[in-house]
This record gives sequence, C-alpha cells and structure tokens, in this order.
Amino acid sequence: MTEIRFYHLTATPFEKALPQLLLKVLEGGQRAVLLAANDEQLQVIDRFLWTFSTIKFIPHGTAKDGHEADQPVYLTLREENPNNAEMLVTVGGVEPEFVGKFARCLDIFDGGDAAAVTAARARWRNYGTKEGVTLTYWKQDDDGKWEKAA
Repeated sequence: MTEIRFYHLTATPFEKALPQLLLKVLEGGQRAVLLAANDEQLQVIDRFLWTFSTIKFIPHGTAKDGHEADQPVYLTLREENPNNAEMLVTVGGVEPEFVGKFARCLDIFDGGDAAAVTAARARWRNYGTKEGVTLTYWKQDDDGKWEKAA
C-alpha cells in the first residue's frame, strides 16, 4: 500500500517548505528520492538544499555526485530508487508510474499557481484509480502549519 500525500502550498514558498518536509523525512530515519520535472529545477533544488539555513543542511546528491546508494536524499529526473528510499517526493507536477514502489509519496504543489492546482487535481483523480494507493490532502493554515484535510 502506498500513501500519496498532496501538499498544497499556500502560506510558505516552495524553497522554504521543501527543506522542512525533507528534514521531517530524515528525522524519521527514512531516505527519500526527489523526482523533479526538469534539469533546471533539479539544479535549483540541489543548490538551495545546501544553503537554505546557516545551521542545518540536507545531505543529498545526484547522479553527478556519485555514491547514489549512500545518499539520504537522492535528486533525480528518472524513475529510479538507487538509495533504497521509502519515500518519494515529487515536484514540478511529475506523475511517476513507479509510485507504488514506495511506502509514501509527497506530491508538493504551489497553491498560488492556478495551472499547478489544476494539474494536482488531475493527478489526484489519476492516482485515485490505481490499486494499492491511498490519498491524503494536506493544506497549510495561515501560520504555515500543515493540516490534514482529506
């Protein structure tokens, strides 16, 4: 069974929300694969995961860095799981076929972008037709805290 959690960003920008969610994954003792939509997005994420805080960082890598199996968070453009992650994080509207190979998937989308919201609704409908998948919807309150809505 795979739980797909939709994270609807409304109060926090992506660059702040993504590190917070990934830190929770790592604090839970899990590994993650982050699947990005394109190389430009992947490079931006790679940079800000090292620099988002002066006191914290998220250990991660890409295929260019090597040692894929050792990466706590592996950033990629392909449907792969070289670090044996339990968690899949999708950004940029990707809808991977291999989502069922993970215990949980976090689908993060920008609530301020009408096209991203429409695309997320379509992914919700598509995932809802798959066997072995449960869907949950998380939204932010005015303070940026996550609340389970569905």
